Amino acid sequence: MDKKEEYLKLANQIYELDEKVYKASGSNLGKTFTGEKKRNVSDLMMLIASNPQGHLLRREIALIGNMARSIRNKEVRRDLMREYNEIVEQIADLPMALGSVDIVDKDLADMNSSILSKKFSEEDHLVICISRSHGSAGTDIGFALAEALHINYYDESVLNQILNRRDEKEFGTEASHISTFNRYHGLSKQDALFFRQSALICELAKKEDMIVMGRCADVVLAGQHIPHISIYITAPFGVRVRRMMELKNLDLKQAISLVRKMDHKHQDYYHSYTGRHWGDAINYDLCINSACYGIDESVELIGRLINRQTKSIRKKAEEKAEEKKETDN
Repeated sequence: MDKKEEYLKLANQIYELDEKVYKASGSNLGKTFTGEKKRNVSDLMMLIASNPQGHLLRREIALIGNMARSIRNKEVRRDLMREYNEIVEQIADLPMALGSVDIVDKDLADMNSSILSKKFSEEDHLVICISRSHGSAGTDIGFALAEALHINYYDESVLNQILNRRDEKEFGTEASHISTFNRYHGLSKQDALFFRQSALICELAKKEDMIVMGRCADVVLAGQHIPHISIYITAPFGVRVRRMMELKNLDLKQAISLVRKMDHKHQDYYHSYTGRHWGDAINYDLCINSACYGIDESVELIGRLINRQTKSIRKKAEEKAEEKKETDN
């Protein structure tokens, strides 16, 4: 099978899975891919062939996975998630696929250490907030971690997609901007979007396990007293520059400029809405130098810590149930 046929087959699988998930979920948010099948499949082929590691394909895949996990029928959900996982594996096998350009620095990998302390009650959902410096593979780590833990993944694109769908359902396509103005009149477009995203993050965190990338989610959730784990992922500047050179086919000067520009953008955004210093270790539960671990090892490390936390939650729940049983007796 040549590359074109391979991409066409994969694009059709993604499109057809989206249809199955939509029909099975009964969600009022709509399908991920709307309109003519031929056009959607063609667009997917282009996305797969040109930039499979990018946020656009990640957004589409995450939306389908998130909706599939909401299906109530266990057998249907299991079958569709199996199909979804097979597609994710196929994408991972593509050249330059999600996470294929790693961040690990072998000289640092032997000196890693970790600690995490966070208290959850048995009623709380597992909510992980990930901030990351540009080029640190933080987005790849976050997406892979969501898949490893079988929980939903939200980044800026996914959150905006959900908000846009809600607007279209409530106001119609042409009136969506009016709803934003009426709800947050007097604010800039960026400020209005921030508050809408923040409200959505809090809403989701109260009802499901999830990973949310950036958006000052750690501070937003803390302000609403919603338990969460906050993680900051970074790597040495030179390592991040080299990764962006390879990932985006940039020369050294271009890569340096891009990393600096994006870091400043994240720093300004975080400080503007929180008053805190982005990347300051005291603001997070766990800081990871991804160059010490690489993508897969970072996912495994966080997964082990999360498993420790979930075991603690289960233990507390069992102790509480035992105490209630003794009291009833």
